[in-house]
Amino acid sequence: MSDSRIVVLYGSLRADAMSRRIAEAAAAAAPAGVDVVVYDGLGEVPFYNEDIDVADGLDPAAAALREAVAAADAVLLVTPEYNGTIPAVLKNAIDWLSRPFGAGALAGRHVAVISASPSPNGAAWAQADTAKAVGVARGVVHDDLGLTVGKTIEKFGAEHPREHAEFADELRAVINGLVAASRRELLPVR
Repeated sequence: MSDSRIVVLYGSLRADAMSRRIAEAAAAAAPAGVDVVVYDGLGEVPFYNEDIDVADGLDPAAAALREAVAAADAVLLVTPEYNGTIPAVLKNAIDWLSRPFGAGALAGRHVAVISASPSPNGAAWAQADTAKAVGVARGVVHDDLGLTVGKTIEKFGAEHPREHAEFADELRAVINGLVAASRRELLPVR
């Protein structure tokens, strides 16, 4: 049984995407007592539409996403950068988690964002846009815990990010920071 639960959402649907591999590395780097769950299924969530966001007929994939985040103590988002911004699949997840506005599953939840790219900027624009969207959704973004991982091809080569000792230490620091933040109660929404 774990003391803390962190759900990881990643912003790519490709099976071997770097964002998915980083999410897996985060789960592998979790210290004892921390359950880091990589959430698969964002590709099943329909595009947000208020007409289908109804209690008596909510799409099962959207409901499962909301339940997973609501059951977590904190959220880790891992994003690549598509055309200089956040991928649609991750933005869509944030949209679903932001509703009902002010009381969605992200409201008051502690969140860190990791961005990654083969480019030197490490998807920093996507990270900023992701943090902005989460903040508007009333999530508590811990910018001090975020990572931008640039030059991923050079950094990891053929190895999985979980095999990179220095990166595992960085991930553990992010996870420990989220755990420390979440040990305080959910912050009130303003």
